[in-house]
Amino acid sequence: MPVPVRRVLRVSLTVAAAALIVAALVVPDAIARPKEGAFLPGAFLRLPIEVILGGAVVFALPVRWRRPFAVLFGLGVGALVILKIANAGFRSVLGRKFDPVIDTPLLRDGYNALTETDGKTYANLVVAGAVVGGVVLLAALVLASLRLARLARSVSARRTLVGLSAVWVALALSGVTIFPNAPVASDSAIALLKSTARQVPATIRDERQFASAVSHDPYAATPAADLVSGLKGKDVIIGVVESFGHSSLTDPGMSAIVNPALAASDERLRKAGFHARTGWLTSSTYGGGSWLAHGSFQSGLWITSQQRYDGMVKGDRLTLTRAFKDAGWQTAGIEPGNTKDWPEAGFYGYDQVLDSRTMGYKGPDFGWSRMPDQYVLDTFQRKVNAKATKPLMAEITLTSSHEPWTHVPSMVPWNQIGDGKVYEPQVADAPPRSELWADKVKTQLSYARTLAYSVEALTTWAADYGDKDTVLIMFGDHQPMSRITGPNASHDVPVSIIAKDPQVLEKIAAWNWTDGLKPGNAPVWRMDEFRDRFFAAYGRADGVALGPR
Repeated sequence: MPVPVRRVLRVSLTVAAAALIVAALVVPDAIARPKEGAFLPGAFLRLPIEVILGGAVVFALPVRWRRPFAVLFGLGVGALVILKIANAGFRSVLGRKFDPVIDTPLLRDGYNALTETDGKTYANLVVAGAVVGGVVLLAALVLASLRLARLARSVSARRTLVGLSAVWVALALSGVTIFPNAPVASDSAIALLKSTARQVPATIRDERQFASAVSHDPYAATPAADLVSGLKGKDVIIGVVESFGHSSLTDPGMSAIVNPALAASDERLRKAGFHARTGWLTSSTYGGGSWLAHGSFQSGLWITSQQRYDGMVKGDRLTLTRAFKDAGWQTAGIEPGNTKDWPEAGFYGYDQVLDSRTMGYKGPDFGWSRMPDQYVLDTFQRKVNAKATKPLMAEITLTSSHEPWTHVPSMVPWNQIGDGKVYEPQVADAPPRSELWADKVKTQLSYARTLAYSVEALTTWAADYGDKDTVLIMFGDHQPMSRITGPNASHDVPVSIIAKDPQVLEKIAAWNWTDGLKPGNAPVWRMDEFRDRFFAAYGRADGVALGPR
């Protein structure tokens, strides 16, 4: 190879190595559209201080230590990029950064969700691609770092480093930015490492405090009958609507579908003799992790991670369901999303659990959701509610509004539901996720339509099958992912109590909830406050202190 060609090749490889290191250090750890101000191509036009500091260390080290340092530097930058990718994924789905202490189990849950929506083969290919990509990334960054370390022998490289240092200082003093909070003189990699380093001990300390809260339940010694005496003889049904959040009621495009559905459901309930009051709860999760929200709502604990959930279910914290069970109610859990045994059922206090294996469904899948909500409610009515021999307390998880929102069910006459085969025509024209998600607006509208369906199904069941002793609690578990809500969205979800008996709603008059199914300007509580407030409202009123009102 001629000398000039080799020289051009060497220079090109060196420039490519430098560009790779710089790109790895300045790439943002958030994925957003340019108008949302988080991830712009201009982010790569920043000058990272970490390159300058790394070069200074290489020049200062003895020759024999330069290669080992370069390997460690490359591995460190690679680990930083992997952390940024994890942060970007968690921000886009769960609305927060990845926490290395508590979030590792959620990677498994993500794999399971991908398996259920796109198949095991696709999920395995994604995992294999991630592993291979990670190895290639680490190798490329190590090789790039080693190549740049060779420049330590060059006087011109030292001069270049001094020049870059002067430029960085000048840019830092000038305050020039690419977009808000992204100065051209970048130290974002160091800032991310510092925040992660602070996050680890803070999380460990927070988890220790949580463990103490698990073991100190203020209602542990209170007789269950005293906690729910105000609902004696009532059938209390909790209907959890997947991903029913604040944005669906306030975003102009989505609310144009959801708010009329709520109004129609209000009218349907009113004609059947029901009335509703609605407030806001701040969910303990966002974009996913529904079981964390269920745990917070039922236990009065702030369940924000799998680690906390595991700690909760290993204890004997009193749940809403178990309080009713201990007070003499029959209890049931209707979990159409479950595909295997659910050990936590005992912790929650369910006498009976129906899941996807035991509900007799023979129809088509609806995306992640294995069956439409109306089928779930019909099965509950036939197998549980109609056969109850004493007051019933049940929680029904409605999954039709679970992502990917490619399949939007519609109501059918109750007497035609059968084993679910009647739903076959409803899935014929469902688009693949890749096609739907290519258009954010269409995805939002499809999500809103699934919500409208879930609310319609639940309120239609109440209107058609509920009686004077029916008390329905409807709430959303969490907001959908940020693809639907946009970045930095509220974590608030609506919660309603619906009943025919006016005394049921009179007992919560002090809550100042809004009449009807739309929460409006009702107060906002954290989701873990609901259990205690519920016990206070519906427990004994003869001097027994039952918590906050």
